[in-house]
Amino acid sequence: MNAPIAHGGGITAAAAAFGGRPEDWLDLSTGINPCPVALPDIPPRTWHRLPDSHLVDEARRAARAHYRSGEILPLPVPGTQSVIQLLPRLLWQERQGAVTDDKVAVTDNRIAVTDNRVAVISPTYGEYARAFTSAGFAVDAVGDVAEIGAEHRLAVVVNPNNPDGRVWPAEMLIALHDRMTAAGGILVVDEAFGDTEPALSLAARAQELPNLIIFRSFGKFFGLAGLRLGFAIAREDFLARFENWLGPWAVSGPALSLAASLLRSDVSAIRHCLDERSAALQATLTAAGLRIRGGTALFTLVADSRVSDIYTHLCRHHILVRKFDYAPDWLRFGLTPDPAADRRLGEALQGFER
Repeated sequence: MNAPIAHGGGITAAAAAFGGRPEDWLDLSTGINPCPVALPDIPPRTWHRLPDSHLVDEARRAARAHYRSGEILPLPVPGTQSVIQLLPRLLWQERQGAVTDDKVAVTDNRIAVTDNRVAVISPTYGEYARAFTSAGFAVDAVGDVAEIGAEHRLAVVVNPNNPDGRVWPAEMLIALHDRMTAAGGILVVDEAFGDTEPALSLAARAQELPNLIIFRSFGKFFGLAGLRLGFAIAREDFLARFENWLGPWAVSGPALSLAASLLRSDVSAIRHCLDERSAALQATLTAAGLRIRGGTALFTLVADSRVSDIYTHLCRHHILVRKFDYAPDWLRFGLTPDPAADRRLGEALQGFER
């Protein structure tokens, strides 16, 4: 089985290694809005009762309006990680009648389909490749949509990409979808950071693209990652299978209530705040002599040969950032919450011995 991936957000472990109380650390290791929105009122009965269907329906209608998904009602899920792990099951079910017995092997409860390959535009969020390899599928890490061929039964594109912020124009992804469909494949587009660049989203075209699955994150943009809430946008039978496999009451009533309220709200102030925070972060990093490699409105990626030493230096100042085992010269900085945090980060970086 694949080893777990080290993600951002491990403040408890960092504090155990470098000292200090977790609450005193400055966590810049994630791509989450550091200025969470004010929480709307949640009716007390929402805490008391199981999440009834009207809460689900309200959240889905609000998500449809926010994501502009037309006739498709997005499915609320307990974080998009939950449906990422269902993708191998979906692919196997889709392909079950399209392969012959001599092309299928079952080993250690994993299904291996010898002529079914998955393409993941990489480097990117590592849980996609891990989910498919754990299920026995062959995964090709490709650098461009042009490398995705007829042999790939499913392709994953994160747009904007994490961690480098690379973007793919909508028309290019639609063309990829059409190629995948002609070969009997599925295209998954992860728009976890799509709220900051809505013009990139394929949600408004989803009803025209039958083999497209879109994942949207709720917590990153609104700064409420602890809710563990996301949405899937796809054709009805795909969503029905996800809903069935997740089981009853997969998303909590309070999460559904918050989603219904916040997705209907004016989010222009959130985007303005994120733009301000992103500009302040980039100014701080540039002043410290770091080379910006890419990013989105929610994080900035730098490239430097001294990444390991910078990372340790910042940890000693109780500032956590994100490093990558596959790119030892990359370091990702999440947004600082305010000018005081800008100064704290800047002073720590200026103190690094070059």
